[in-house]
Amino acid sequence: MARILIADDEPIARENLQYVLRKDGYETLSVENGAAAIRELETKQFDLVMTDLRMHPVDGIQVLLRTKDLYPDTEVIVITGYATVRSAVEAMQKGAFHYIAKPYKIDDVRNLVRQALEKRSLRQEVTELRRKVKSQEEAHLLIGNSPEMEMLRKTIEQVAPTDCNVLILGETGTGKELVARTIHRLSPRAQRRFLAINCGAFSEELLANELFGHEREAFTGARGIKRGLLEVAQGGTILLDEIGDMPLSMQVKLLRVLQERTLMRVGSTQEIPIDIRVMAATNRDLKLEVENGTFRQDLFYRLNVITLTVPRLAERKDDILVLSLHFLRRFSGAQNKAIEAISDEAMDVLLAYEFPGNVRELENIMERAVTLAGGKTIEAEHLPADLRVLGVRMSQQQRGFMTLEENEKEYIKWVLEQVNDNKTKAAEILGIDRVSLWRKLKRYSEM
Repeated sequence: MARILIADDEPIARENLQYVLRKDGYETLSVENGAAAIRELETKQFDLVMTDLRMHPVDGIQVLLRTKDLYPDTEVIVITGYATVRSAVEAMQKGAFHYIAKPYKIDDVRNLVRQALEKRSLRQEVTELRRKVKSQEEAHLLIGNSPEMEMLRKTIEQVAPTDCNVLILGETGTGKELVARTIHRLSPRAQRRFLAINCGAFSEELLANELFGHEREAFTGARGIKRGLLEVAQGGTILLDEIGDMPLSMQVKLLRVLQERTLMRVGSTQEIPIDIRVMAATNRDLKLEVENGTFRQDLFYRLNVITLTVPRLAERKDDILVLSLHFLRRFSGAQNKAIEAISDEAMDVLLAYEFPGNVRELENIMERAVTLAGGKTIEAEHLPADLRVLGVRMSQQQRGFMTLEENEKEYIKWVLEQVNDNKTKAAEILGIDRVSLWRKLKRYSEM
């Protein structure tokens, strides 16, 4: 049932409109002026707002602007008994769905309401479709045939339908947020919002403001009410990324929210009930943090209902090939290239590398390789020079010792890459003249 807010300072007009819309099956709320409308908007969300233009002290344009500020997808119909071209143009330019003059025909109003709600519904369907597509794309990044990934996927499928808190552990770049998004996508809350916040990216004051929101004039510069992420995520899921970086005083406030399932905006004394699923992620050892007194034990137990550990890429070497091919297809498609394969030599280089940056680092390496490749195959020369040198060393260790010439060739290639192929600079670094460098490069190209 669509929810409609009606704001009009004429009691008869307001009551008649409310009567007609309720009779048509809509849930309606009517208020006597613009200030009251804004107060309702700051605590409730509506599908449609119908506002009179001329009201005091807050007029219909201010109601329109505040509606669009709080809920960009909510449609607004402006109604007035003083219709002018100028006021109509102003309302439309500021985002009104339509403009209607008094006296109006009831059937005209019904048609406008239906059209406005259909537009909002269509926009929501498109947004949801995009979200689903994005979620599916992100879920595909949890690919791999290793036992570690099979176990992780199985656990995610078991955990997702429940509503318990989840703690996700893993090094930077392993895909902790992707795990959280996949859990959300497979959960009963999938149709609601998924929001993530990096707890280590804000000061304590800013983090409190982002999570809990604030009331008007709660501090200098707070001109209006702001809903925090915990409130915005109502009915959905929030991921508290890098939870180990959260200050102790904020941990106390978060613990209260998790226990009471209510929050208070900064500067408010009113409790707001919330219904959200909470997940947290960190690359830290929270048990050690608890022992050191930098993380609250009670908060750790509250978050640690289910723990998922995302393995390092170095622990699942078998997945490097399938991940590399996945990124190859994605980036070659994005760059409109017909790259089809990775050479054996390039694959040997990738398999020899430990990937301290995990899957994210492999993704960046493959994007670079696709960008540099000119043919249909990713070659070792398209990989970063430090990886190639490591790969050659590993290969030589398997076959035997490197020859001096092979070592020199790889080192010169690496130096040239570091100086963007500036041969004068490379020769200076190598301690030889430019002519000698040119001769060596010519000899290597004929090998």
